[in-house]
Amino acid sequence: MTAPRIDTETLRRLPKAVLHDHLDGGLRPATVIELAAAVGHTLPTTDPDELAAWYVEAAGSGDLVRYIGTFDHTLAVMQTREGLLRVAEEYVLDLAADGVVYAEVRYAPELNTRAGLTLAEVVETVQEGLAAGMAKAAAAGTPVRVGTLLCGMRMFDRVGEAAELAVAYRDAGVVGFDIAGAEDGFPPADHLAAFEHLRAESVPFTIHAGEAYGLPSIHQAVQVCGAQRLGHGVRITEDIVDGKLGRLAGWVRDRRIALEMCPTSNLQTGCAASIAEHPITALKDLGFRVTLNTDNRLVSGTTMTREMALLVEEAGWTAKDLRTVTVNAVKSAFLPFDERKALIEDVILPGYAEAL
Repeated sequence: MTAPRIDTETLRRLPKAVLHDHLDGGLRPATVIELAAAVGHTLPTTDPDELAAWYVEAAGSGDLVRYIGTFDHTLAVMQTREGLLRVAEEYVLDLAADGVVYAEVRYAPELNTRAGLTLAEVVETVQEGLAAGMAKAAAAGTPVRVGTLLCGMRMFDRVGEAAELAVAYRDAGVVGFDIAGAEDGFPPADHLAAFEHLRAESVPFTIHAGEAYGLPSIHQAVQVCGAQRLGHGVRITEDIVDGKLGRLAGWVRDRRIALEMCPTSNLQTGCAASIAEHPITALKDLGFRVTLNTDNRLVSGTTMTREMALLVEEAGWTAKDLRTVTVNAVKSAFLPFDERKALIEDVILPGYAEAL
């Protein structure tokens, strides 16, 4: 079967795994509007369709800083227990409706404390909402497992606290750690102590690197800090010339360090010119452990089904390609090996066989 023959409904039914998706970037527009009214926050518009369009337009400026700024409105409605519970539950249900069977959701607890919640209360509330969503999805016959990555904001001074939270809640739904926020001027090595602490406590972590900043960011993330995965990592291509890998690119590929690639998001921030030219295809063909992700579903106006459809339609991807990146994601999930193996053998591969 060639890629263009895969219709959207078939793509939706395919079992999916997403490793790079931000909780505060995936709210339903109607939910943002309702919660904003409840807390007295002013939005650009109170029409759901117009708000959805505003997010995509604002984030499509090609400027990562402006892209990140779109989160002001979503974060404004995620400061209360009620808001966090609803957002987390709906997050899971929306993934389940899109055919996602495994996801890792990331967020920075420090950004949800403006109304008085403690960091611990934020984490526990989000986990409660995620659990409610998973229970409802399972009852509806569309089970999805969601693990949590806690983020530290690299431009602030609470990364160490976030790392401590990841250690404290690793047996309560938190599966790993990340640093997020503006890359340029805020290198990963600034937070080396946090990463050393996570390694000492056997907590895995990924690092946003190689998006707004180039190879030095990737080098620090992998070789200095010890990241097991790279958030985005698109600029690893700067170490590849005519298909020949430099030492850093070779290290990333050969050690199976997963690249959490987000095509639509990268177009918005200017990291790629088109889906057809996005590095995800070339890196896949070169044998990198490429994974496909949404990054921020509201902000990018996307879903996993849409990301797959774009690659099929514009980059010539086949069902085999989609299966490969899905299996890659589960292989690199922050889960025990036996659970990853079971997910691939019992859910992903049979799901592909049935859908196709």
